[in-house]
Amino acid sequence: MQIDPLEVLAYLRPNGGYVQMGNTYEGIVFIEAEPFTKAEYEAAFDLVDVAKAQREEAAAAKKAAAEAKLAALGLTADDLKALGLGGN
Repeated sequence: MQIDPLEVLAYLRPNGGYVQMGNTYEGIVFIEAEPFTKAEYEAAFDLVDVAKAQREEAAAAKKAAAEAKLAALGLTADDLKALGLGGN
């Protein structure tokens, strides 16, 4: 999974306080944020990748649970859409 460097910065410093020029660690200028090391920055790519995979897995589980509940009621997602109640 391709991780955007801006996602990594937001993961490491969600409150900002930095400016990034380019897509490398060397292009990060810490204005108000506590600086992190290049090793922390590089390791965060894997952490963001894992967090994204967990979010996707949770979303899939949530969808499966909703579909199971609909099936228990004898409905499908298409039935909800036909009623104007389904979003996706």
